Amino acid sequence: MASMASKAHPLFSAIPHFLTWRSLGFRTVCCGRMGFASQSQQQLDPSDTTVARSKVLESFKEEFEIGSRLITLETGKIARFANGAAVLGMEETKVLSTVTAAKGDAVSSDFLPLTVDYQEKQFAQGVIPSTFMRREGAPKERELLCGRIIDRPIRPLFPAGFYHEVQVMASVLSSDGKQDPGVMAANATSAALMLSDIPWGGPIGVIRIGRVDGQFVVNPTMDELNLSDLNLVYACTREKTLMIDVQAREITEKDLEAGLRLAHPEAVKFLEPQIRLAAKAGKLKKEYKLSMLSESTMEKVTKLAEAPIEAVFTDHSYGKFERGEALDNITKDVKKVFEEECDEEGLKVLPKAVDSVRKKVVRRRIIAEGLRVDGRRLDEVRPLYCESRYLPILHGSSIFSRGDTQVLCTVTLGAPGEAQRLDSLVGPPTKRFMLHYSFPPFSINEVGKRGGLNRREVGHGTLAEKALLAVLPSEDEFPYTVRVTSEVMASDGSTSMATVCGGSMALMDAGIPINAHVAGVSVGLVSETDPTTGAIIDYRILTDILGLEDHLGDMDFKIAGTRKGITAIQLDIKPAGIPLDIICESLEHARKGRLQILEHMEREINAPRIKDDENSPRLVILKYTNDALRRLIGPLGASKKKIEEETGARISVGDGTLTILAKNQAVMEKVQEKVDFTLGREIEIGGMYKGVVTSVKEYGAFVEFNGGQQGLLHISELSHDPVSRVSDVVSVGQRISLVCIGQDVRGNIKLSLKATMPRPKAEAQNGNSVPSLDPVSPVGEVSKTLHETPNSTSNTSPVGISVGSEVNSTSSVPSILIRSAEDCDEEEKKSADMNVKLKDTRKSNANSRSERKLKPLAQNGGPSNNEVEVKSPITARNLKLGVRVRAKVYQIRARGLVLDLGEGLRGMYKFEGDNRSNFEVGDELHVQCSSFSTRGIPVMSLVDNE
Repeated sequence: MASMASKAHPLFSAIPHFLTWRSLGFRTVCCGRMGFASQSQQQLDPSDTTVARSKVLESFKEEFEIGSRLITLETGKIARFANGAAVLGMEETKVLSTVTAAKGDAVSSDFLPLTVDYQEKQFAQGVIPSTFMRREGAPKERELLCGRIIDRPIRPLFPAGFYHEVQVMASVLSSDGKQDPGVMAANATSAALMLSDIPWGGPIGVIRIGRVDGQFVVNPTMDELNLSDLNLVYACTREKTLMIDVQAREITEKDLEAGLRLAHPEAVKFLEPQIRLAAKAGKLKKEYKLSMLSESTMEKVTKLAEAPIEAVFTDHSYGKFERGEALDNITKDVKKVFEEECDEEGLKVLPKAVDSVRKKVVRRRIIAEGLRVDGRRLDEVRPLYCESRYLPILHGSSIFSRGDTQVLCTVTLGAPGEAQRLDSLVGPPTKRFMLHYSFPPFSINEVGKRGGLNRREVGHGTLAEKALLAVLPSEDEFPYTVRVTSEVMASDGSTSMATVCGGSMALMDAGIPINAHVAGVSVGLVSETDPTTGAIIDYRILTDILGLEDHLGDMDFKIAGTRKGITAIQLDIKPAGIPLDIICESLEHARKGRLQILEHMEREINAPRIKDDENSPRLVILKYTNDALRRLIGPLGASKKKIEEETGARISVGDGTLTILAKNQAVMEKVQEKVDFTLGREIEIGGMYKGVVTSVKEYGAFVEFNGGQQGLLHISELSHDPVSRVSDVVSVGQRISLVCIGQDVRGNIKLSLKATMPRPKAEAQNGNSVPSLDPVSPVGEVSKTLHETPNSTSNTSPVGISVGSEVNSTSSVPSILIRSAEDCDEEEKKSADMNVKLKDTRKSNANSRSERKLKPLAQNGGPSNNEVEVKSPITARNLKLGVRVRAKVYQIRARGLVLDLGEGLRGMYKFEGDNRSNFEVGDELHVQCSSFSTRGIPVMSLVDNE
């Protein structure tokens, strides 16, 4: 390059090497194009002295074991720019948690703007999202719930007055499906806060406890949790409890206390590794500006507002809104004083200062005098009101009120296919029981907007869902999908526990066989602490707390269960921890309050209601072959959708199963009729079916029913009274209900309309009934095809019908019916051709039909040269063309006779002209087999008797 440059221009030789193109990594101009040179080209250049350096990431790791599981805690390798970042691993599952804090002054003056975002991306399990954009969308319910698990224990440990914006982002890096990453993310967040410069009073430890076969399991896998009757998530500092979340199957208070006592020392094992990691790689805590109230401001507000506030809380006649209005007026009066004094600093913190005075007054009255805001005793439950079946048209409904808190709960039953699909990294793929909690703004007399998923609503709804799930019947016993909705009508504390009570009553009102009622109550705490050490020196436990007591107290301990035990718990606290002894003591207070509520609920409804009214839902599960189900679904599900649109029912298809859910019995019958018409069902003699008349003949009508099958409704089966014309009774396209009265091995079906009608009185008294026999052709009926051997089998034998069933009990040979009108038309044509051929021979017989009928058979009359008379019993084997036999008139039809040839074998003879009156049932005739129909039916002709 240098030599060429010197030839092109003398100044190029003076360019330093570090400015040449090759040293910058570009190809030479001679290569024909501009671009970066490859690594091999750079290595081959002897003049290039630049060497790429390797960057070493300094990382720090701690390894420890809890519950026979090896856990790793690492920092420094990824997310290095975050204020604090930690990766926690357990087997093949790894979770990253990062924390950051806003720079500058606090964005708020009265609360901590802490945001916790937990996300499970599908790459963690090697899956591409199934969404249209192939990206993760809005947070799912599980992600919101895991975010709350992280938020609840870390929030109380931020120092008072720290109101800087803090964001926690936890994401799952990899998941083996065995470990729940939610609990791991909570511990990783604690480690990240310890590594950051944000002031925080941690670390904390979060542990999960299960119980399988009566034995507690620390850090259970997802498979172990499926077998466990306890799912306990416990968070704590070294000495105090911060958060409890429980889902159980009626565990007793004693057993739960044992689980809590075990969880605390196991959770503490997470603390030392975090402290060691922070000592190695943690940042010095930064001095943040705290928003604290000045002593002078507090003294002034206390002097102005304490006495009026105490007067309001002493008057127990105040309701929620009246009390709130009185307290607001006090705040306005204090504000006027500050405005007159032009105290700008005091005006900024006035709401918080007044709230501090309220808190001081309420807590002092409760601890010193045992007096609550509404005048109740500490262990007294507010007045209750219960009502089931508030909305009778729904599957189930109830109203539950406790004090001023009121909820309306409804139950909707759905098909199994309507279960909610869960796209979670761990846990079951579907959920068949859902409880959706809604907190509209009007419930607290406020104006607000309704948005998407709300963290608070999701959390409260899930808590009530856990509580009720323990008493639901198994899927085998009750296959419905169940949705419970809770609409908060009025709120003054503990709406989630009211949802548990109302939901339990609504489930019983819907007729769901739940084991027992579930009730819930919220327990509060008011404590007095030592200002120097922070230790609790006195406290009071409050049963069924108001909203104000929740706001001004230390604890909101929600406990739900049955008479036997606890099904769900959620503990939220405001101070930096509560001793476990106080938590365990609160369990007994909650049990007593729960029993009082259960007594009221059981007086209203104490057993699942028997739902036999017209609005009760119906669910059936039918078995079909997969080919039949494919026919029902149709192309792109068109047939299935059409049935659902026409009936309003829900249809779900499984492997060999068809599940139908209808709003009521009328809809169920309608959809079953359509399914039966499309697929058919097992045909049974005596079974009733609905069909459509497809064609009308002189001798009867053909009906399509049961999935496109054809059956013959003979004229004799139209009515108990004589019918002259078929069209007088039925018409093409008419929908009718019929009874199957017979079927043969070929699947030919005989139908009866008169079997669906009541018998005439005279006939019923005599007990006589004319056997209903349907012809296989316009002339008559035979019992077996002649060209069929006795051992032959039919390819169209019906399902669920005994072969050989026949109306005539004297014959053991199955009868045959023609399937369609086309077959009968063909038989008529064949018979017409046969009669033309025999016309000449019949002309020579001058005797009338009556003479032949009345004249006895000649003793010496014998067959001609080409004719053979069979003396032995006639069978399908020895009946051939030209064979003469003695036959009896078995039945007289409109256009011919049905002849009994013996041994249950039938033949047919067609009239010539209108000579039906010349024959009577039982007449003996001498007949000759002149031909066979296309189906092997013997066609007989009369033989002249000499």
